[in-house]
Amino acid sequence: MQKLKITKMSEKHINAVSNIEKVCFRIPWTYEQIKEELENKYSLFLVAENEQGKVVGYVGSQISVDGIYITNIAVLPNERKKGYAKKLLKYLCDMSKDKGLSFITLEVRKTNNEAISLYTAIGYENVGIRKNFYRNPKEDAIIMTYEINNN
Repeated sequence: MQKLKITKMSEKHINAVSNIEKVCFRIPWTYEQIKEELENKYSLFLVAENEQGKVVGYVGSQISVDGIYITNIAVLPNERKKGYAKKLLKYLCDMSKDKGLSFITLEVRKTNNEAISLYTAIGYENVGIRKNFYRNPKEDAIIMTYEINNN
């Protein structure tokens, strides 16, 4: 398995993250929206680079008073099934723990069984439903939360 370098997103990563958005999502964030996250002091975007320095995945999040809300996470389709999303989530959890935060939360399409399985396997719990949260197609979201152990 290739080594993965996880770092905070910088300006040099915006094009790659924007391209991953276009490949992975029906309604992708724009280049401008991603760039705005660099200027948002409550935003934390992490990128995963392979040994060749190519961005293969990322996780975007917003920091709140006591937790982190994951806005998006994606890995290039040809780079999936290599544990990259899991590593991104673990790194985000470690950073959250270091900041003294108590939970991480996200929404996931109720039909995205692959993502739900990943989140459940690493300890996220289903805590509710957001009706008609997604569009194109309209679909409910499952709210999943991970409790950070700060002991």
